[in-house]
Amino acid sequence: MAALMAGAWAMPAAAADLGGNCCADLEERVAELEATTARKGNRKVSLTISGWVNENVLWWDDGTERNTYVGTNPVEQSRFRFVGEAKINADWSAGYLLEIGVWGGNGSKFDQFSPDGATGANSLVVRKSSWFVKSKTFGKLSVGQDSTATYHLLDDADASMTRNFYDAEGPPDYLQTFYLRDKAGNKIGSGNGLKWGDALRGFNNSTPGDDGRRNVVRYESPTFAGFSVATAWGEDDIWDAAVIYKGEAGDFNYNARAGYGQSTDGFSTPCHGSSTSPDNALNCEWWGVSAFLQHAPTGLFVYGGYGKQHDGSNNPGIDASIVEKDSTTWFVQGGIEKKWIPLGKTNIFGMYRKDDAGTNPGKTLDSNIDFWAVGAAQNIEAAEATLYLVYQHADGDVTTPGVLAPPQTHDLSAMQQVIGGMKINF
Repeated sequence: MAALMAGAWAMPAAAADLGGNCCADLEERVAELEATTARKGNRKVSLTISGWVNENVLWWDDGTERNTYVGTNPVEQSRFRFVGEAKINADWSAGYLLEIGVWGGNGSKFDQFSPDGATGANSLVVRKSSWFVKSKTFGKLSVGQDSTATYHLLDDADASMTRNFYDAEGPPDYLQTFYLRDKAGNKIGSGNGLKWGDALRGFNNSTPGDDGRRNVVRYESPTFAGFSVATAWGEDDIWDAAVIYKGEAGDFNYNARAGYGQSTDGFSTPCHGSSTSPDNALNCEWWGVSAFLQHAPTGLFVYGGYGKQHDGSNNPGIDASIVEKDSTTWFVQGGIEKKWIPLGKTNIFGMYRKDDAGTNPGKTLDSNIDFWAVGAAQNIEAAEATLYLVYQHADGDVTTPGVLAPPQTHDLSAMQQVIGGMKINF
């Protein structure tokens, strides 16, 4: 009705004459409005459309070169989703989820030579496509491409605004496809050289302990006394499980997660190398824990976690090229998030992350990488938006295998980055 009234105000003065073709003109305008309106396929299944746009500006300096790029944030990619649901009875419902990711400049593929991302710029990707049945009593069962139980195991404990742009996976997300340099400015490794993602391990966004989105059957339990569980199985073969807790006591809010996963699918979960590497473990295991605690009156918070990825294979042909089978990460983030101004909450934080990465066959034997960062964010409640600004510093060392010489350890030239942007929901 509001749209029709607005359309009526926009008509020329002559349209005020109710004679002539007024009804035909009105019908035409209604048809035009219907043509631009999202519709349900039927009247039994609801449809909700939501998502966000998250674009940022990234300045980087690898000690030899520096530049500034503009692109889509790789931590929380721009996306839109369709969720449909229909009630079966008072307890049961069924529905579906379609989530499409949007890349402008592909921020997950930036390097020294690719201001739009080496691959995938200006593209869409299917993030999730699944159906579900849900019961208030028995929980939810989903089938299709969806989250595994340990997807974002380390990230989703974060209940602050940093979850939108600098969570547990944030540090490597912003630099993993940039090339490594030593202190003298030389590229490290043969050919085009190694990237930060080659030195880091963790088959999901270079973060040991986290799994990703897979083609799975997933079950989520109802919540009892703050606790819930999730488990998933799929691909060839992957399974995992997680325990989730959320609660409050006095002035404190807290939540925590713990999970474990195992896979014999070297393509989807490459413990070592790339998805096509013949050295991938046929028994890749991972586990992790994360927790968040906030003092509500002051807004002070602390968030941290630990993740590990282990090659549990027993294959002499693979083992010969694997010097270090374990990869670990741990991190701690502290800060304050409070509403000091009418716009919304303000977040000021600092973070440190330490990675002890295992072997990447033919590229690295092991690596030690340190990240630290400081940043701030401002929520704008009226626009459902978050402005953010982060300074990140990464350095460490990496040991590469020798061909005609012994293995060599390289001290890395620091990578410095400043990331500023906005995530706006719809």
